[in-house]
Amino acid sequence: MTFTFEPVDPALHAPLLHSWVTQGYARFWDMLDATVSDVADEHVKIAADPHHEAWLGYDGGVPAFLLECYEPRHSPLAGRYDVLPGDVGMHLLVGPPEVPRTGYTAAVFRSVMQFLFDRPGTARVVVEPDVRNAKILALNARMGFRQDRVLALPDKDALLSFCTREQFSQTTEGVRS
Repeated sequence: MTFTFEPVDPALHAPLLHSWVTQGYARFWDMLDATVSDVADEHVKIAADPHHEAWLGYDGGVPAFLLECYEPRHSPLAGRYDVLPGDVGMHLLVGPPEVPRTGYTAAVFRSVMQFLFDRPGTARVVVEPDVRNAKILALNARMGFRQDRVLALPDKDALLSFCTREQFSQTTEGVRS
């Protein structure tokens, strides 16, 4: 599978992203009750922040996932761990499939990791999922993430985890297909 990435356009993409973040499976994004306007406003803030980016991922020209990447030293993680040069924070939401496909989320995740590691300066990907999100915790481990510790963040208890380029490349997921 080949995925492409384009920056989120808040006005254009808000209705689509709203349809994703208000799904029950996206509860960890804390936007279940959001309006389209709330989603657009959130992405306007992201677009204006030089330390945060949002990307819409496409599968064959069809919107398939949302990737947010951020600089941890300019996020709620600031001061909560020793940020290293090349650390890039990541959030990922896969859109609801029309037809579920085995291995699809892993393929998206693999593509996102490759996208991040292909960017100049990225040495390590940082994630901080809610400790109750068992599915993403398992997928993070499969992609090479190593758990560090639980952090009490303003909106959740998060499991801080890291994945270096080497850790990712040592997984079967890190092998380019």
